[in-house]
Amino acid sequence: MVLTHPLQAQDITLTSRDGSLSVEGTLLGYDGEFYRMDSVYGTLTIDGESVICEGPACPDLTAPFAEVRLIGAPEPGMRLMLPLWREFARINGYAVVSEAAAEGGFALNLSDPAKAKPIGRIVFTPAKAPETRVALAGGAAELAVAFRADADTAERVAGLDALVPIVARDNPLPRISTSDLAKALTGQVKNWADLGGPDMPIVIHGIDPATSLGEALEARLGNPVAAEIWHSDPASLAQAVGDDPYALAIAGLSGAERARVLPLTDSCGFPLNPSGLTLKAEDYPLSLPVFLQSPRRRLPLLAREFLDFLSSPTAQAVVRRTGYTDRLPERQPLTQDGLRLMNAILGAGEETTLPELKRLAAIMAGAERLSLTFRFEDGSSTLDAQSQDNLAVLARLLGLGEFRDYDLILAGFSDGEGAAEANLELSQQRAEVVSAALKVAAPDLPVGQRLPRIEAFGEALPMACDTTSGGRRLNRRVELWLRLDPETGRDEAAPIDSPLP
Repeated sequence: MVLTHPLQAQDITLTSRDGSLSVEGTLLGYDGEFYRMDSVYGTLTIDGESVICEGPACPDLTAPFAEVRLIGAPEPGMRLMLPLWREFARINGYAVVSEAAAEGGFALNLSDPAKAKPIGRIVFTPAKAPETRVALAGGAAELAVAFRADADTAERVAGLDALVPIVARDNPLPRISTSDLAKALTGQVKNWADLGGPDMPIVIHGIDPATSLGEALEARLGNPVAAEIWHSDPASLAQAVGDDPYALAIAGLSGAERARVLPLTDSCGFPLNPSGLTLKAEDYPLSLPVFLQSPRRRLPLLAREFLDFLSSPTAQAVVRRTGYTDRLPERQPLTQDGLRLMNAILGAGEETTLPELKRLAAIMAGAERLSLTFRFEDGSSTLDAQSQDNLAVLARLLGLGEFRDYDLILAGFSDGEGAAEANLELSQQRAEVVSAALKVAAPDLPVGQRLPRIEAFGEALPMACDTTSGGRRLNRRVELWLRLDPETGRDEAAPIDSPLP
């Protein structure tokens, strides 16, 4: 059947490769992969591989020149995006000519040396958060770099950072709790003596609240920062705090080297340490994802290829070299996590019995924890956004047979509110939800690869204090543990280096 209709300015005809279907219309665009055309049926988007184009407006079927405009947070834009685009060009065999761009950004011109043909131009412009949102929504940018998620955009996490309290290097305070930090930053506590320090006023330094980092911080605090001194960028913030003996601020860990990072605890004294595993597992409550946002419209092919590249081990190695935390799964022997066992013993309620702690310790012995951890939206059995990503990663790794030699365990945990028996049942149910979702996501496993079994421990291994909503959320989780199968396992575990989905 041939679908045609007389139209004015008809300039292309797209015909299916078997000749059974064709449609005429006016070419609106071609991005190297899809045609967009105006036809009697309305605006159509058609896969270029499935059709043959005929007519005076048919494009050259090589990838067209693409302009990709990035905008957003200056520090990750320059520090992270620039080396990522350079590596993307390198592995694709593109030649790169770089140049400075307006307002401290960058511009890269890519070309194909074999064909002596320009491929595209990537331009990054630093901007504050409101300007970034307007540019992305209005079609003035294809991608945005931000520290805060936006419901109106599609998002990829390029890398991870952590919000940490910083002080001068000679500040004697040994640590600070999350509750005291929030009170100090919002002006409720004004003297270091109230935090166990010297009898001197606290000088709060802040990052411009119109920046993406400033917005992310205010969203975490729930209130504006009561800063006396404002800074436009993280580097000047860290430098100023490092030089001021009575200063206090919160900053990204990747840019805090000019000051001292003040160790953080929760309100019960549980240490909260930002590390690769705690950031990837969302165990650290002030994790700071670096988002690469895109509008909900079709992007140039070059931009889509770059978004796919972000998930590769090659890209994540670049992320790691820049000082951010990569997103590749990380594993750690549970025997190295003695702090959590200590917390389990010290924080055990009256209903957490010694036999239950012994069962926990026996299963942990000889096992490793994978950073893929699962948490749920508040008051829901729906996995949160990062956990859904983790589920996709785990399904892919299982499909590749990555854990063929291992006994996998989905270890369910609850917070400590309510009766211990009910909490044990809740932790079992959460692990079962993850298991059911995993069966759907990984229906066909290679020979020898098994799905994880379930172990539930209730409130027996708290991550944080149950007196706060944030602490309770950290405690409600399903972890992934793996133990080497004594019959089929290897002597040493190979590193996980598979691409993210």
